[in-house]
Amino acid sequence: MRLWSLHPKLLDRAALVAGWREGLLAQKVLQGNTKGYRNHPQLDRFRADGDPAALIAGWLLPLAEEATARGYQFNRELIVATPSPAGSLSVTQGQLELEFAHLHAKVTKRAPEWLHHLDTPAPHSLFRLTPGPVEPWERAVEHR
Repeated sequence: MRLWSLHPKLLDRAALVAGWREGLLAQKVLQGNTKGYRNHPQLDRFRADGDPAALIAGWLLPLAEEATARGYQFNRELIVATPSPAGSLSVTQGQLELEFAHLHAKVTKRAPEWLHHLDTPAPHSLFRLTPGPVEPWERAVEHR
C-alpha cells in the first residue's frame, strides 16, 4: 500500500489509479470493514490525528479531482466521509523527498514520457510540509 504524500498532479497514470484503489482499501480498513491491512504502517498517520475517515476522504478527493482533470472517471460516491480540509496532516521534507525519488524511479521504468512532470516535489494538499527526516512509519527505509 502506498498512500502518496506527493501531490496527485505528480503521479503518472499507474500511480494515480493504484493510489485511488489503495486509498479506497485504506478507507475500508480505517472503518474496520476489512480483516487485512489493519496494522499497515501507512495508516498510522491517519489514525494518529483527528478523524481517520475524514482524513482519508481528504486524501482521496484530490486524487478524484486530478483524475477528472485528466479525463478519467473515479467514482467520488465511494468516498464515505466529509473530507478534512487541506493542511490537516503534516509530512516531513525527508518523507516527501523519499517518495519523490521512489516515484521518479518507478516512472523512469514504466512511463518515461511522464518524467517531465517530475520537476519539483510538492505535497498532497492534505499535508503541510515540515522540516525533518523520513517519517517513522515509513518502511521503505531502515530507520537508525
